[in-house]
Amino acid sequence: MSVQIQIFIAYFVVVFAIGWYSMRATHDEADYWIAGGKLGWFTGGATMAATHTSAGTFVGTIGVMYTAGWSFGWVLLSIPLAYWFVAAVLAPRFTRVKELTIPAFMQARYYSRRVRGLSAIIVLIATVVYMQAQIVAGGLIANIVFGLPTRWGMVGFTLILLGYTVVGGMIAVVYTDAFQLVVMCLGALFALPLAVHQLDGFGNLLTLVQSAHPTVFHWGTMPGTLLFTMGLAFFLGSIATPEKLVRLYAMRDMHTVRRGVLFAIAVITTLNLVVFLLGLAAIVLFPELPTGDLAMPMIATAVLPTTLGALMLAAITAAMMSTVDSLLIVAGSALSVDLYQNLIHPEASPRRRMWVDRIGILVVGSVPVVLLLSGVGQGELIQFIVLLFTALMASSFAVPVVGGVLWRRGTREGAACAMVGGVAATFLWKLYGPASIDSVVPGFLVSAIAWVGVSLLTSPPPREAVDPYFSE
Repeated sequence: MSVQIQIFIAYFVVVFAIGWYSMRATHDEADYWIAGGKLGWFTGGATMAATHTSAGTFVGTIGVMYTAGWSFGWVLLSIPLAYWFVAAVLAPRFTRVKELTIPAFMQARYYSRRVRGLSAIIVLIATVVYMQAQIVAGGLIANIVFGLPTRWGMVGFTLILLGYTVVGGMIAVVYTDAFQLVVMCLGALFALPLAVHQLDGFGNLLTLVQSAHPTVFHWGTMPGTLLFTMGLAFFLGSIATPEKLVRLYAMRDMHTVRRGVLFAIAVITTLNLVVFLLGLAAIVLFPELPTGDLAMPMIATAVLPTTLGALMLAAITAAMMSTVDSLLIVAGSALSVDLYQNLIHPEASPRRRMWVDRIGILVVGSVPVVLLLSGVGQGELIQFIVLLFTALMASSFAVPVVGGVLWRRGTREGAACAMVGGVAATFLWKLYGPASIDSVVPGFLVSAIAWVGVSLLTSPPPREAVDPYFSE
């Protein structure tokens, strides 16, 4: 048995052990969906950082930089700003009333079960899009490590994720995220000096990369409007994606939230910098790759010693798993809590609810891989799939969630129109709009105009809906 396989088996054993422990620690739905709302700053910040650091970071970001150059790196500067906004502006009011899901917040703030159901449907659609990107990357890693066909690798990757997430819920996700974050950091920090050493130092790396890719440090490799609007998509998506917002409910109090978010910013920024430098190294070491998404796996297999290469591949896998398990929690709760319990069977017993919760995760976790095996969603760079998800979340939730705790006048009709209009504008722009402007721009603008305009034309919200978020 190769060293790579041994390391991966050990990694999966730890993940499943955490899942088994978490199942025994889960006693009710609050435990299952938000870890009882009792996370400390380290576990809260670690799960937030791990959720953010996905295949979009370890595979997609390097893939785009390999293809288009360093200019894409500037887009990601918007992420620390977004997390500062979450901690300083959004969280103090958003966390005054703890819910189990983001659609549940939408019902409480906008006094409508239908708005909650609409929110859940949007979460399900967008989450399927995002999970596809991670599962594709999982198939690539399975092919490299185990020699499996990519299709079977995607299936195996999904089954492992479903295994520990279904049994352990959010508690399993939080503690596996913390473990996976350690693996990610070790893999990246070991890989960088070894890759740079292969090129005789950092100074020589810069010289060689300019020879291999003369426009690597030029802004012209991507349209300036696209870079700016992609940065806007990352900013808005980082403050509005449900799998990140629900972490605010999972942490103990605002003091914990602030420390946790600061920790997440430090980790995310460090990992992004390391990934940028590895992207430059890949341009020199592997100038003829058929797709940029293969750059990081090639560094792991061709540059690093066997053991460290296996650790790097495990880090990539950890990045994907830490994001997909969080998406499974969000999508599963949307299906079981926000649709089934809210609209279909509100009187279900606690025992029945827990069974439906687990079945919901199984269902939403199976759909993306079924679509991929049918040929739906393949063929695009992973980072651009991630950007589509980010644009959908920003266009549907940024305005009603952030605006909902900052402006008392927002109404249920305005929120519904904002979500529907934002999603429709995003999809239409993706299909027919110019590629030089990210689809988040029309989506967000339509959402904001619809929310404000329709809210002003409809009756003000009742005081009991807004007072919990505005009363001092």
